[in-house]
Amino acid sequence: MNLRKSERGYSFLELIVVIGMITVILGMALVSTSSMLPAFRANSAMDQVYGQLRAARAIAISQRREVQVQFTLPNQIQLTRLDQPTGTTDLGTIALEGKASFLVFVGVPDTPMAFGNAAGVYFGGMSGGPPIMKFNSTGGFVDAGSNPINGTVFVGITGRQDTARAVTVLGATGRVRQYHWTGSQWAE
Repeated sequence: MNLRKSERGYSFLELIVVIGMITVILGMALVSTSSMLPAFRANSAMDQVYGQLRAARAIAISQRREVQVQFTLPNQIQLTRLDQPTGTTDLGTIALEGKASFLVFVGVPDTPMAFGNAAGVYFGGMSGGPPIMKFNSTGGFVDAGSNPINGTVFVGITGRQDTARAVTVLGATGRVRQYHWTGSQWAE
């Protein structure tokens, strides 16, 4: 078989152009991925807070016990089942992943639920919330006197306002909702 010179393969110039195009596309993908990484970490932290609160509520309802929730700065959540009258059972403590912590960003307004945003953890009109916050056996989120308390947990990565996230709890029902900051408003 006798092939002409132009039919044998790619020219050196064609290979250089293709390699250049691949390099540009990979560079764009790396820049895009590195700017999205903090947002992924913030979403993960928000999901952790949301998951812990939902789990605490589910345990309280299914086991007919109160489950106390404690937020320890800068980024830990501890769940404790209150076994009346015998004592307590530690259900575990988690730390938020990805350098996320409980914090409020200057210039970012309160969530649409408007429970307040004076601190990263804000329940019952208090920074950090009342000393005792718990889900009761009906699923409500209450204080030590069994009064329903509403509140918000704000999370994000320090210095990155685009990572602002929030999880709200409606005290009367214990409903837990997630929000992320779009740069101009909170979106569910």
